[in-house]
Amino acid sequence: MTDLIPEPPQPSPVSQRIAQVVVIAALLAAGLWVLHGFLDALAWATVFAIALWPLNRRLAALLGERDPPLIAPSVLTLAVGVIFIVPVVLLGIALAHEAHFVMRFIQDARLHGITTPFWLEELPLIGPSAAAWWQTNLGDPATVDALLGRLGTRALSGSAREYAGLVVHRIILFFFTLLTLFFLFRRGSEIAERLRGLSDRLLGRRGEEIATHMMAAVHGTVAGLVLVGLGEGLVLGIIYAAVRLPYAASLGMLTGVAAIIPFAAPIAYCLCALYLFAAGNTIGGIVIVVAGSVIVFIADHFVRPVLIGGAVRLPFLWVLLGILGGLESFGILGLFVGPAVMAALIALWREWTETPQEAAALRRPARRTPALRSRRTRRI
Repeated sequence: MTDLIPEPPQPSPVSQRIAQVVVIAALLAAGLWVLHGFLDALAWATVFAIALWPLNRRLAALLGERDPPLIAPSVLTLAVGVIFIVPVVLLGIALAHEAHFVMRFIQDARLHGITTPFWLEELPLIGPSAAAWWQTNLGDPATVDALLGRLGTRALSGSAREYAGLVVHRIILFFFTLLTLFFLFRRGSEIAERLRGLSDRLLGRRGEEIATHMMAAVHGTVAGLVLVGLGEGLVLGIIYAAVRLPYAASLGMLTGVAAIIPFAAPIAYCLCALYLFAAGNTIGGIVIVVAGSVIVFIADHFVRPVLIGGAVRLPFLWVLLGILGGLESFGILGLFVGPAVMAALIALWREWTETPQEAAALRRPARRTPALRSRRTRRI
């Protein structure tokens, strides 16, 4: 009679749960480690997908595409790529065209010094002292040669290789951003439905409400920062042209890009006004300062608080803190991540502190994607 092999002891439910948590945490950590070089690309693709999702659904409906669509995501992804690639290509062509002028300028500066600009001494208050400093430090060929001596052929070639590698890396990340964006556009409804199911199992209704607040914050940030900033640049570009500022269109575009970042627009239009003051166009400089201040004041105190904070009942102070904190922590991506995080925190705070009567009186209908609406309809 053979001996019976005893069965191994079964682990307790607590041990199984601990083991599951450890394995899941290890897998998540490994996944983040593998993808850490592409997290920026994934985050940018998510921001673009949330911001452009309504346009994707409208375009798919207009083309009569069924889920998952193909043409609408392709068109929108191509449009995003063109919007970002074309200005960079034009800038690269312009820089390449002007490169030999830069090298010639460096050679002349090392031999003869840099001539003091004629307009520098005309600047109010600081003009004479600035011109004297320029003549002492940049007008002397020996001083300029000491400053630019490091810009030898080897240093320039090394810097060129370093920047070329950085550019190639950014191009690869941008390609993966577009690729991820295409799949988010195409499978967004399915992904949203699965995330909603996961949220229901882990967090209940609270998770869906937090996600709704975060997406509304992204929509509001895109409208309040990007669209309003570009609108400021357009209006100021027209004013630049009216006061005969050189390169008004290019400077207006740069002002619009600067206006996306809080408190950066005044720096842009004040520099333009300073140039006009130095060139003798005092009235034009005053017009730019006054008009720019009025436009930025209206945008920052009336338009942006409504577009960003009004979307999720978020006080603009917290929006501003989220924007600035996100910008410091995550760079340009933080402009959109920061307000989304603040919206989630404020949503949790209100849920924990508001009475049921206040919550019922202040709660707004949640905006749901078509996928979420259809799932709730099937449940009913």
